[in-house]
Amino acid sequence: MIELILAILFSSVIFAIFKLFVRFGIDTFQAIVFNYFTAAICGFGLYSSSWDPNNLVDTRWIPFALISGILFISLFVILGLSSQRNGVAITSVATKMSMATGILGMIFLYNESVGLLKVTGILFAFIGVLAVSWMKSDQKNEQSSWWMLLLLFFGSGLLDIVLNYTQKNALGTLTPSLFSAIGLAIAGCLGLFILVIRMIQRKTKFQFKNLLAGIILGIPNYFSIYLLISSYQSTGWKDSTVLSIINVSVVLMSTFVGLLFFSEKINRLKLIGLLCSILAIGLLYFSN
Repeated sequence: MIELILAILFSSVIFAIFKLFVRFGIDTFQAIVFNYFTAAICGFGLYSSSWDPNNLVDTRWIPFALISGILFISLFVILGLSSQRNGVAITSVATKMSMATGILGMIFLYNESVGLLKVTGILFAFIGVLAVSWMKSDQKNEQSSWWMLLLLFFGSGLLDIVLNYTQKNALGTLTPSLFSAIGLAIAGCLGLFILVIRMIQRKTKFQFKNLLAGIILGIPNYFSIYLLISSYQSTGWKDSTVLSIINVSVVLMSTFVGLLFFSEKINRLKLIGLLCSILAIGLLYFSN
């Protein structure tokens, strides 16, 4: 349970940091690249003693580390492009609602039993997340790219499934802490390759504040992923329930942070979303 609560807290901190990026004029892509290296260093620095030579004998985790790394960086690139072409509002909704893919995937993949309380809780979770996230489109673009929204929706859900499946079936002797670090290091290397190309093409310029922002972001980012993987095992709950509670709680906490510290306004739709989110958490908790 402690891992679950900490995963929610660290994930919520990430959203607050991203809001501060806009205020301080941070190049988000540069910060994301440096964030991956910072997160990887956290994992290797804190948990390198848990490395087992048998990890190189049982190599089932390697393809999943590669897939995770690719998804980490590619989803971010698509997120940035979609925000420009489709608007931030609809992109945000597509990303947050991607939990539907992960939840349904886990239910069918593991043949989880689904009772009335759980179904009702998941339904309220979807309503809550959609209501809290929904805003009028902030950008009208005749050349909107809906395929990006679809990739974000299914890709983010696929990442949740990959992390969960790896923890259950492919880690072997490798610890979740080191798997997280390796996946993030792969994402950092891919991101650095893209960043170098952009710098050669003079599309961006390195700034120290972006490096510092990446370091600040990387620490909670590492622990949010590591603790998410750990939560599947430590809670003893169904995996789809864990994913639902974490996603809804992060949206809930991020909304409160926005109201308290970033002067965001609350309307009737967002209030309904908050109430539905709280009800969803309660139903999902008691369904276990």
